[in-house]
Amino acid sequence: MSNELPLRPTIQQGADYLNCSTTHVRRLIAEGKIQARRIGKRAIRIERDSLIKLGGAV
Repeated sequence: MSNELPLRPTIQQGADYLNCSTTHVRRLIAEGKIQARRIGKRAIRIERDSLIKLGGAV
């Protein structure tokens, strides 16, 4: 994966960026620590800025 994140990364891309599991990313979304949007019925996309903000704190 390249060092640049897309505008709205997937959960897998977010997990790769944070170096954690997709389950942990889903937990962070549920806790409100990462902002995300549902696209359609199944797809979830993360707000890049909230992911970068959290990644800088790690």
